[in-house]
Amino acid sequence: MLMRMSSLFLRTLRDDPVDAEVDSHKLLVRAGYIRRAAPGIYTWLPLGLRVLAKVKAVVREEMAAAGAQEIHFPALLPREPYEATNRWTEYGPNLFRLKDRRENDYLLAPTHEEMFTLVVKDLYSSYKDLPLTLFQIQTKYRDEARPRAGLLRGREFIMKDAYTFDLDAESHRASYQAQRDAYERIFTRLGLPYVIVTATSGAMGGSRSEEFLVPSPIGEDTFVRSPGGYAANVEAVTTPVPPDVDASDVPAAHVEDTPDTPTIATLVAVANERFPRPDRAWTAADTLKNVVVALTWPDGRREVVVIGVPGDREVDMKRLEASLAPAEVEQAGEADFAAHPELVKGYIGPGALGPNGAPRTLAEDGTITAGAVRYLLDPRIVPGTRWITGADQPGRHVFDLVAGRDFTADGTVEGADVRAGDSAPDGSGPLELARGIEMGHVFDLGTKYSQALGLTVLDQNGKARLVHMGSYGVGVSRAVAALAEAYHDDKGLTWPVAVAPAHVHLVATGRDEAVFEAAEAIAAGAELAGIEVLYDDRRKVSPGVKFADAELLGVPVVVVVGRGLADGVVEVRQRASGVTREVPVAEAVGVVAETVDSLR
Repeated sequence: MLMRMSSLFLRTLRDDPVDAEVDSHKLLVRAGYIRRAAPGIYTWLPLGLRVLAKVKAVVREEMAAAGAQEIHFPALLPREPYEATNRWTEYGPNLFRLKDRRENDYLLAPTHEEMFTLVVKDLYSSYKDLPLTLFQIQTKYRDEARPRAGLLRGREFIMKDAYTFDLDAESHRASYQAQRDAYERIFTRLGLPYVIVTATSGAMGGSRSEEFLVPSPIGEDTFVRSPGGYAANVEAVTTPVPPDVDASDVPAAHVEDTPDTPTIATLVAVANERFPRPDRAWTAADTLKNVVVALTWPDGRREVVVIGVPGDREVDMKRLEASLAPAEVEQAGEADFAAHPELVKGYIGPGALGPNGAPRTLAEDGTITAGAVRYLLDPRIVPGTRWITGADQPGRHVFDLVAGRDFTADGTVEGADVRAGDSAPDGSGPLELARGIEMGHVFDLGTKYSQALGLTVLDQNGKARLVHMGSYGVGVSRAVAALAEAYHDDKGLTWPVAVAPAHVHLVATGRDEAVFEAAEAIAAGAELAGIEVLYDDRRKVSPGVKFADAELLGVPVVVVVGRGLADGVVEVRQRASGVTREVPVAEAVGVVAETVDSLR
């Protein structure tokens, strides 16, 4: 049915919304595609729903082509299945929890692994039923602490999640690849450039995880790639571990007075002034920085941990949190230091930490109650490496402290920042850093959920086997925002034909009745040709306002019926490129059809 601007539920805005930080948020609100209902929650308006529907259609078609069948679960779910997999606790404060009138616990689902697993368990029991792929497109909920960027980071969002069920790991690999291939087709059809990177599994679990990222300077994900083809989310990058160092000629560790050196820079300056090396100057890389962080576990328990990194590196809190999941990580506060007086701010050393510190005792629940500060090291701090670090006394540092000889740790952790020029873990060259928007994520779940929920089938020999599962998500509502980020200019949106709310924006200008009659005829002919038309038939709106709206709304082809009609021509313009031509009125529908086809 022809969409008419005179009756369309639409109001465009000339000014950016005050809470908008990124272009997609600004333009989708200004152009009347979405409207803010609450922080991180948006109402979809008619034009926005049309774009969303087209994204969903592409996803559904490619899921069907990959052999997936669509189902639909409720968003409101009982606690028990999530309790069985421990995710009721592991999700922590990101989970929306609520009670019914009988005080039963429920949640608003962030994902549906448990429900997919249980429905297959309920209905299937034989290897003959497998392989199986199910999917849904559904609204999800996460209690984001800081919702931002419009549809890119919200509390309510629409996601496609698919799940594969296979008898064994070999069959699962084929199912995983089929879904991965489908994702490549989806993003290609949507017109979104993408990079596939190795990722961490987080609360999802599993042994393998890959993200599909759309490169964008406003993306929340940082990823790396090398000339040799390595690509990974920065949280999944592993540090190449150097070989152990021969420290047989390093003198015994010695403590020196280093007053007023609470930072790495001041320590290096004093070391070079008072304790110069004969071979070269001291640098930050010769120092061992010990950073105090606080972990909050899903059960509410708070733990203070110290992370040791080379002094020329910073601790990347996102990388550290990924390594220490499911704990949330933050800088330690004053209360944390007060609880651990052995931690001398600015002068913390290994001597008071981990296995080097006070003897440890265990409480009845298994938690450490004394000597409780765990010490985790960057993988570069290998046995034999030599350091300057804190002596656990104000104004004093220890020199020639050798890892393995003079101190040990509770383990290693990937928490230091990754930098451009670092070596790729696979030896494929130096890394470069970029930012991206996460659009898709595929997981090899193995048997985590089938084991937790008892999903087995009988194999050919009548033996019960745990089912191998995979999980595959696409951010459907996020795709609309990612497309808006990728396709806009300083005047407004420039949608690709595949997702635009209409193919043609037909603008009738002036007050002459002949203009509107010609426009009506073109609209009717275009619709008969299968072309979707948004017709600006408003009688009392100026041409300037109509042109500004056409540029803001971003429909791929704009047809202007106006002054040229006196000469028997109309204007056909491509919104993104600005290429314009005048064509005879009688040929307008044919030219428009050809132009739309050329943009597909």
